Amino acid sequence: MEKSIQTEIIIHASREKVWEVLTDFSSYALWNPFMVSASGKLAKGQRLKIQLQNGSSTMTFSPAVRSVIPGFSFSWEGRLFFKGLFDGYHFFKIIQNSSNQVKLVQGERFSGIFSRMIFHKIGASTAVNFDRMNRELKKRAEMKEIRATNHIKITGDA
Repeated sequence: MEKSIQTEIIIHASREKVWEVLTDFSSYALWNPFMVSASGKLAKGQRLKIQLQNGSSTMTFSPAVRSVIPGFSFSWEGRLFFKGLFDGYHFFKIIQNSSNQVKLVQGERFSGIFSRMIFHKIGASTAVNFDRMNRELKKRAEMKEIRATNHIKITGDA
């Protein structure tokens, strides 16, 4: 039985800025309250190393990157021990609304023999954590967008 979570947020920044924040894994510790650490090469077939923080507990896993469309989306798949027990397919999509506004969609589909039981235990907190991450990503991307557009130029004699 498959279970899923999907969250969305509107971000007032360019698609490029959102992509830059989302894929800068080395900066996750500075702003990301859920995925507090991430490393690895974002390329199909590569393994990432992700550390999740949920309350006082942490979990580290190494999902395989399944797809990357630079500037638009990427996904990974992780599993508990071996395929079919508890598998998670995680994705991010950046959808252009206007030149300076996007919708970020973050979601995960859970499947496998233990998906119903584990989802019952972690589903609600995972959705809350996705939302927390989205809101912090929004703040960071919008701040980067403001800094990029607020150039100060002084000319003439002082």
